[in-house]
Amino acid sequence: MWWILLFIGGMGLVVATKIAFVGWGIGIRSLNFTGFSGHAMRATAVAPVFFYMLLEKNSRPYKIAGIITGLAFGVLISYSRLVVHAHSVSEAVTGCLLGGAIALVFIGIIDQCKLELNRWVIVMSIAVLLASPSIPPAPTQRWITVTALYLSGHSSPYTRANWRNSSDLEVF
Repeated sequence: MWWILLFIGGMGLVVATKIAFVGWGIGIRSLNFTGFSGHAMRATAVAPVFFYMLLEKNSRPYKIAGIITGLAFGVLISYSRLVVHAHSVSEAVTGCLLGGAIALVFIGIIDQCKLELNRWVIVMSIAVLLASPSIPPAPTQRWITVTALYLSGHSSPYTRANWRNSSDLEVF
């Protein structure tokens, strides 16, 4: 339950920042920040938890190595968002930090609870994840845009181009 709450909270922040920018132009122009990177957040929130759970019956050094490996994976995904020009540095870094915070808070919670995790559940989760690339991606950006325009009442979304063409959009 904690994992679900933390992950949904993180995704809620990602979506809220994106809707705020697309609908109203709310962002941080000086940092080129229009919203947390969802890819960076998800990768960094999931990978450390996955490795921790996979190694939970091992000694503490193994668990820590797993967490570090998961965080490194999240950093690589965050970097990939820069390489494909999907996000600015501030968006990728803040998405990665948000995901890392979610992962570490959850790991702290389950570490205190001393839960016994079923490895078969973890293995089956891997199988589902491996099959997921064959599933067509959801049109989340379109959903965010439609929602932002509906809530703001604007007819067109704000973009980074609006920042270049106007000095009155930056809120922060």
